[in-house]
Amino acid sequence: MRLICDLLVLAFQTDTTRVWTLKLNNDHSSLRFPHMGIDYMIHHLLSHTDSDDWLKVNQFFTQQMAYIADKLDAIQEGEHTALDNSMIMLCSSMVHGNHDNMQLPVAIVGGAGGQLESGRSLNYLEKPNRKMCSLFLSLMDKMGVKPDKFGDSNQRLTDV
Repeated sequence: MRLICDLLVLAFQTDTTRVWTLKLNNDHSSLRFPHMGIDYMIHHLLSHTDSDDWLKVNQFFTQQMAYIADKLDAIQEGEHTALDNSMIMLCSSMVHGNHDNMQLPVAIVGGAGGQLESGRSLNYLEKPNRKMCSLFLSLMDKMGVKPDKFGDSNQRLTDV
């Protein structure tokens, strides 16, 4: 995992690419985490329980994002860092186990070249427009890509 994260950072540092997708887990995979003492198929762990193991696995995923962000923050790009000029999104298909997908956790770090305001928590649970595709439209706007619609949405999320 660290090798892949380091390659991602190197690709950004060398400007080989500025777009990267890193899928940490397939929800239906039989991925195991024996290095964390979790040596059984995690699909049921992530989708049927809220156990300590579920928390450990999600902390591991979050730590990978933090590792990438720290590495990018150490790279100077003029007056800013690579993290200041990047947008990193971590999302999950469930906020907790038991197949509840009514609230999807999303974390975004980086400044997107000054386009994103950091240090905020936005909650769209009670808002009428809370589609992931609306979030994607808002993020694409920050990158200068402004499609009329994306997926099942033609509206941006407010405050992003």
